[in-house]
Amino acid sequence: MENKMLERINELAAKKREQGLTDEEQTEQKKLYAAYLKDIRSQFSSTLDNVSVKGKSGKVVPFKEAYKKKSDTPDTK
Repeated sequence: MENKMLERINELAAKKREQGLTDEEQTEQKKLYAAYLKDIRSQFSSTLDNVSVKGKSGKVVPFKEAYKKKSDTPDTK
């Protein structure tokens, strides 16, 4: 994420606390927050791609494969 985008998010947050935002600024803030969250989620997903889980049996599987469903566990068999 660009520094300018983060600076603008912080500027709008400060202005919102101090005096409130115009309708245009509120729209801009929502768009910036959406872009920020998309970036964070993408980074988190990329991190999980590099994480492995070692089960009780010693089998190592990628995290995303091991936890595709909440009810599944790494060593269900």
